[in-house]
Amino acid sequence: MSAPFSNTCTNADLARLNAFLKESISKAGIVLPEGKHTQLLNLACGRADESAVLADVFGKDGINLTGLDIRDREIGEARERWKKFLPKHAEAEFLVQDCSKLGDLSALPDNFNVAFMRHQNFWNGDTTWSKIYDEALHRLDEEGLLVITSYFDREHQLALDAIQGLGAELVLTERNSQSRALHDVPAGVQKSVDRHVAIFRKR
Repeated sequence: MSAPFSNTCTNADLARLNAFLKESISKAGIVLPEGKHTQLLNLACGRADESAVLADVFGKDGINLTGLDIRDREIGEARERWKKFLPKHAEAEFLVQDCSKLGDLSALPDNFNVAFMRHQNFWNGDTTWSKIYDEALHRLDEEGLLVITSYFDREHQLALDAIQGLGAELVLTERNSQSRALHDVPAGVQKSVDRHVAIFRKR
């Protein structure tokens, strides 16, 4: 059973995201460890529509998802939804937390295998987002991956530059040819669901 989706994310979008992530991981030559319970940090997750996708892609042998967002209402919705719809091999905790201040959350472990951010919003406060990326990289284990998706071409490039500037290694960046176009933008601006993905490795 799949979870209800929000107005801006459909089940078809999530199916495409699932396939896109798997294809990108394969192209990057990343072999996800078998028999390992994955620790995944979902940054600025909102309603966490992608939770089942992340469980399937990154945690077939078990996964602990920690979703963080500053918006109390969205976190409340995420908690309610994923109590019912999360796969059996997955566990999740959703916390109201400013992702630029992860250092204030002492209970959060420092050994996440994956940090994920969907539709990062870099040009809405670049210093804040750089801080979020920096905090996330510090929470990863030695082989940890930071994975982002983006709506826009230019914003994606800004994020690539910022994250590499923090010392992360860009493993792969890929344009999603199957992403669904969105039209809530000025004329001439291209926006689409999970338009790009980038995978970084902590150095």
